Amino acid sequence: MWDVLIDGARRESRLWADALLPRGERELVTVFSPLCEPRYALGLETIYEGYLVHYGRPRLFAPPDDDLALLLGDYLYAHGLVHVADDVAAVADLAELISLCSQLRAEDAAGDGPLWAATAALLGRGGLDEARSALRLRGDPTALEAAARAARGDEAIDRALAAHAGRVR
Repeated sequence: MWDVLIDGARRESRLWADALLPRGERELVTVFSPLCEPRYALGLETIYEGYLVHYGRPRLFAPPDDDLALLLGDYLYAHGLVHVADDVAAVADLAELISLCSQLRAEDAAGDGPLWAATAALLGRGGLDEARSALRLRGDPTALEAAARAARGDEAIDRALAAHAGRVR
């Protein structure tokens, strides 16, 4: 998975290649893909890396400035969607994830971890509209976290949320 993500970025742009961390500094650690079906793992982790480029501590990249970080993060979002493009429901779930995460960050609101976990656990299956609305309108991630735990179990969700908390600012 990591080689596909890295090689794709290298081929896409010299800017992305230059922003790659040296091989020994890369952290090849999955966060949310263990919660999803394997066919979605590359797309999900690519989008998550884009999120980390925008809002956290990326595992693979170190853009030299904020402008390049914005462009690289958006490239990774788009490229991640390409990896799941054959599944319209998964694309819709991931687009909603990106949109709602942007809203949370703009409002300096909490809840991105449960949103990521629930999206990963139920990717392409639907059923998160009410839970997302609770987060969007009331800032309440409880239903998202409950949905993730019901789908994947407490241990897997705890592991993903702890790893996520260590990566975002």
